[in-house]
Amino acid sequence: MDDLYDEFGNFIGEAVESDEEDSQHGDAGASAYVDSDEDGEPEQENLQQLMELDNEGPSNAVILHEAIDKQYYPTAEQVYGKDVETMVEEEDAQPLSEPIIAPIKVKRFNVEDADLPKTHFSREFMMDLMSFPDQVRNVALVGHLHHGKTSIMDMLVMETHDLDEKLLGSKGSQLRYTDTHILERDRGITIKSAPMSLVLQSSKSKSHLINIIDTPGHVNFVDEVASSMRLADGIVLVVDVVEGVMINTEQIIKYAVAENVPMTLVLNKVDRLILELKLPPKDAYFKLKHTVEEVNTVIDSAAPGRSESLRLSPEKGNVCFASAQMGWCFTLETFAKMYADTFPGVNTTEFSRRLWGDIFYNPSSRKFTRKVIEAGANRSFVHFVLEPLYKLYAHTIGESPEKLKKTLGRLGISLKPSQYRADAKVLLKLVCEQFFGTATGFVDMVVGHIPSPVEGAKAKIENTYTGPLGTDLAKSMLECDADGPLVIQVAKLYHSSDAKDFFSFGRVMSGTVKPGVQVRVLGEGYTLDDEEDMAIATISDCWVNETRYRIPTSGVPAGSWVLLGGIDNSIVKSATVVAQKMDDDAYIFQPVKHFTQSVFKVAVEPVNPSELPKMLDGLRRINKSYPLVVTKVEESGEHVILGTGEMYMDCVLHDLRRLFSEMELKVSDPVTRFCETVVETSAIKCYALTPNKKNKITMVAEPLDTGIAEDIESGKVSIKWPVRKVGKYFEENYGWDLLASRSIWAFGPDETGPNILQDDTLPSEVDKKLLNQVRDSIRQGFSWGTREGPLCEEPIRNTKFKIMDASLASEAIYRGGGQIIPTSRRACYSSF
Repeated sequence: MDDLYDEFGNFIGEAVESDEEDSQHGDAGASAYVDSDEDGEPEQENLQQLMELDNEGPSNAVILHEAIDKQYYPTAEQVYGKDVETMVEEEDAQPLSEPIIAPIKVKRFNVEDADLPKTHFSREFMMDLMSFPDQVRNVALVGHLHHGKTSIMDMLVMETHDLDEKLLGSKGSQLRYTDTHILERDRGITIKSAPMSLVLQSSKSKSHLINIIDTPGHVNFVDEVASSMRLADGIVLVVDVVEGVMINTEQIIKYAVAENVPMTLVLNKVDRLILELKLPPKDAYFKLKHTVEEVNTVIDSAAPGRSESLRLSPEKGNVCFASAQMGWCFTLETFAKMYADTFPGVNTTEFSRRLWGDIFYNPSSRKFTRKVIEAGANRSFVHFVLEPLYKLYAHTIGESPEKLKKTLGRLGISLKPSQYRADAKVLLKLVCEQFFGTATGFVDMVVGHIPSPVEGAKAKIENTYTGPLGTDLAKSMLECDADGPLVIQVAKLYHSSDAKDFFSFGRVMSGTVKPGVQVRVLGEGYTLDDEEDMAIATISDCWVNETRYRIPTSGVPAGSWVLLGGIDNSIVKSATVVAQKMDDDAYIFQPVKHFTQSVFKVAVEPVNPSELPKMLDGLRRINKSYPLVVTKVEESGEHVILGTGEMYMDCVLHDLRRLFSEMELKVSDPVTRFCETVVETSAIKCYALTPNKKNKITMVAEPLDTGIAEDIESGKVSIKWPVRKVGKYFEENYGWDLLASRSIWAFGPDETGPNILQDDTLPSEVDKKLLNQVRDSIRQGFSWGTREGPLCEEPIRNTKFKIMDASLASEAIYRGGGQIIPTSRRACYSSF
């Protein structure tokens, strides 16, 4: 057999005659189908069946042109069935740039750690610390742009976390651990507030749980600062020593004083005085002193009379000196402790009290005096703090590695041989970190001068809670009771990494929050009379928020911050979350009071009109993400976004285009929002009739006295006060008569709006009983009218509307809200 074929399988045997071959093949084919002992008839039947089978299916025969009308292939309908629509395309309509099957996009708009990073403290210990509110501090890091707030956070993160070399980046570059948003990384500024919970040790080696929230410094993003301060018990004001008090610093100080928030100060970038300005130590002292005094001057102007209790001064312990980039910070007490460690027997408290101000140290007599006695005597701060600091910097930068090794050896600082040859900035940081140690000074200052959640609860609740303070619920909040009824104040929403969901960030005021609990979410418009702004939701997750990662937890007790999943659907800006069933009535916390208003306006529309629903969904999410953004539809039908400034609006539109809607937008030129007002009293009494012609309201508009609008906005006078108290305020300050001052019905458009509605009718002319029955409806119409003025739908300001006359139908059915509210608004417009 092998001889018949070559190695490639080609037949090389003898040629066989074709007839013979056919007959052989035929015999073989036939014998394959029939049994040898059967006769020929069944064989014939089998062949017939095979032929019939073959005719049923499509034939592969060559089609001759004359047989073109015969169907040799099945139609699409026969193949797929009658109910399937089939289309025949002549060519591929899909462009080459589009894949046939689109890949799944993984959206990541935030920098996040995949796993929980290693920390130098146990997370179980951190959770246990939450149960002791007196060991917890809630702090907001605030200050002007580029004054070093994020650097201070980095310093604390590096102290508590064991971070990857990859994460730390190139030597000397900034870590920016709390800047997670893609825009923050690109622009090098903080845009969103970023909370972290860290266990830090004080100089007495006692551990405290410090919840810190890093806030933006750009003047456009002060809304984030206000939201963060609502959740904190105190603030750490960060000031760059070289730049001093800037516009935003001043704004924040005034707001903190008005909101009664305790304050501490960090004088950051002290090393700039040495390395950049090259000031001698004496001048550096005066620069530091001047910066502290600048802050105190602003406090004094914001709170005349009580500035002494709020005064910031290093000898009080509420001022800290730092260079966050070099990784050091100290208070006078912790610097004195460094001396006490070297020279046992030094009384740190007494010594630290003598380290600031006009106290001089005389080296020969070794005494402190108020005046210079010896020649060459310096102020104690210069002698004991600045001169050693200057020497440390000078030796580190100026000496050769061999000399430096000996110098540092005497200070007990040891470095690796390779580190001596490092870049000057890196070497300085290594030396300073070892010389000063951890940030105990910062912790001492925060623990000593910012109240714990238990101590700060009274001021916080009196300032922000709208309900009565005598109930069991209020007492539970005042005591920070973890076993009381659940109350959470939500002040901020953070979007997830893929920007599809939002998490609610708030502070547990009372009770303990756990996943899986059903709660009532009360919005900003909720009252006991109007429960429309309330939703019932189930908390799906509870986390401790660490900005780049989240720690899942089984429960967070009162006094701490918590990040909640699953309850954000009904929350727009802020909310109050309470237990579903409670003995007392639920009241809300006041909405966050912001520094400024949104006045920068743009109109947006989608490039592709069919994407309008997508844009509307994006606008809803934008509204949740930015505390001060306002989105609304004008009467013209255009969608308007209001923000605080250009940088703010740029970030909002970036998020709308890339994160929340993923679409192209057409944006109008920006315009500034104006206010409408009157310059003189109405020439005639203006009236408006209700649609049913049964009621008539007459009004007159006139300008308010100078200063009233500002007093209302700053909260110096409140419509919630008793009538007599409000009346007394206007009598004493603005010389109003008794009747006029007690006839104030409302401020508008809201409780702190700069307009007044006054009842100027006489009982002899108007039925006061009927008028008081429609008082609420007239007030609502006044609020509506002052919110959108008649000239160009902008808010009205600095105007007093006086009701001069009102004729009302005696039957209640003819003077309902539907009749009176629009009429009251029209009366405001016509008098205006």
